[in-house]
Amino acid sequence: MRESASVRRRFSVFRGSPTFTIGLSFTGLIFLVALISLFWSPYHLDDTSGGRLEGPSSAHLLGTDQLGRDLFSQLIAGSRIALTVGIGATTIALIIGAFLGLLAAFFPGWIDDTLASVFDTLIAFPTLLLAMLIIAAEGASLWAAILAIGIAASAIVSRLTRTLAKRILTQQYVVAARTCGTSRWGILRGHVLPNLWPTLIVNLAIIYGVAVLTEAGLSYLGLGAPPPSYSWGRLLREAQSTVLTAPLGAIAPGIAIILLVLGMNFIADGLRELLDPTQRGVS
Repeated sequence: MRESASVRRRFSVFRGSPTFTIGLSFTGLIFLVALISLFWSPYHLDDTSGGRLEGPSSAHLLGTDQLGRDLFSQLIAGSRIALTVGIGATTIALIIGAFLGLLAAFFPGWIDDTLASVFDTLIAFPTLLLAMLIIAAEGASLWAAILAIGIAASAIVSRLTRTLAKRILTQQYVVAARTCGTSRWGILRGHVLPNLWPTLIVNLAIIYGVAVLTEAGLSYLGLGAPPPSYSWGRLLREAQSTVLTAPLGAIAPGIAIILLVLGMNFIADGLRELLDPTQRGVS
């Protein structure tokens, strides 16, 4: 009964959080579009049967591009890439970042000092710039973009994990556990991880949005997924030369990027309200 009451209270926080509701609506819409695009698309992505730079119509909801391809079909195909990059890069950032951050926290001394210096150096570089350097070495591809963004974002996760874990390890209950002979693994599993994940998951939601934005920037610069992939950033680049005659070619992918990034940031705010008692006015 007590657990069910706790669950109901947590869900009531979600229902009472406008930012979380808006964020979930934005991201849910894009996830739904991406799911539908796996099974259905108005036109094949290489279909050039439409007229060149046609405006919106019943046949082409967003018009066509310079080659007569349907912009709406390209837009919904781009949603799959955005979600793939967001999930993949965030997962890589979590695995690498959490491991190195915990390693630095549990092994003070030269290991901690060395990793802390590496974290600080990587964080000094903007995520987009660091991803560009990695892709320049590996070559442009979708998986190279995911790996590059994930590695770049892992420095942020590492620094946060290290700081939080070191703070938790100084608490009296952890000191008492060590005195009683609890192993490092026992302390990690029983004390560090349960107190670490609430803050970490909020920041991962933000990193997801950063990953989507970074991939769009890389594709706009020609360093993202190459053709025939239809990234939103690539759509923006292709539409820039005709933005005055066919503005929807640039407006539609721009709005899609904004919706997904804002949605993940709103979700992060909602999660913060759920997981941080001080945000709910609980003393």
